[in-house]
Amino acid sequence: MTREEFRARLEKGPLLGDGATGSNLMRAGMPKGVCTEKWICDHPQVIIDIKHGFMDAGSQVVSAPTFTANRINLARHGLEDQTYEINSTLMKIARETVRDGIYLCASVTTTSRIDEDYGKLLDAYSEQIQIIADGGADYVMAATMLGLEETMAALEACRSVCDLPMCCSLTIESDGSLFYGGNIFDAAETLAEMGADAVGINCSTGPDKLEAVVRNIKERVDVPVIAIPNAGMPTIDDKGNAVYPMGPDEYARHMKTLVEAGARLIGGCCGTTPEYIRKVAEVCL
Repeated sequence: MTREEFRARLEKGPLLGDGATGSNLMRAGMPKGVCTEKWICDHPQVIIDIKHGFMDAGSQVVSAPTFTANRINLARHGLEDQTYEINSTLMKIARETVRDGIYLCASVTTTSRIDEDYGKLLDAYSEQIQIIADGGADYVMAATMLGLEETMAALEACRSVCDLPMCCSLTIESDGSLFYGGNIFDAAETLAEMGADAVGINCSTGPDKLEAVVRNIKERVDVPVIAIPNAGMPTIDDKGNAVYPMGPDEYARHMKTLVEAGARLIGGCCGTTPEYIRKVAEVCL
């Protein structure tokens, strides 16, 4: 997909992605503490079933589970030398899973290294994005980013290796502040000026807390706005599991409000299942 085609599609109306990967993998039996991407490579049918559930529910986009598979993150598991193998395997699984007429988004994310050298970030994102672009992604999303500088590195990396549309989505506090300093409004404006094809927020909190944030981002940029929240703010149960308080109907009602506020690239993050996507599809598409 070209950048022009991507923006033209979003001008027609909301584009609905899929829902959570991590929480659904945990529900399906993935152990805590493992490298998620390597576990998916070793258990491909689990992610295939999850993605089919989202497509059945109405997802117009499937996200390839390449999320944390950059060299810096893989090094924490001693897997940095498998960067190419892991990303190419995940893209092959995703490309074979996605149905005709469904877009394939490949995601990259934070290294969680606030002090990481910009050049190392640029190299890590460039390497990963080159692999996922070669693997057949329709567009790339830097998601759940914690700060502006690392997101700039991901955007610059994408522009250096391919011509795919690039979306930049950060996770925020409910007041719009970023975890690594600054705020989403200034960051969104900077990223749009750098050439991001869509900017906004994911993860963070529930959709009930984000209407003003979406409206303010919309006022600051001339590119489509992303809103992919969690199913509310989780609590931790006595077994150490995250419990998300917002049900599918309530989630969908608030997502409709975010669409009315200007969100165009939507979906679900932590805690959302196919039923959440089904409800969002019913009220937002």
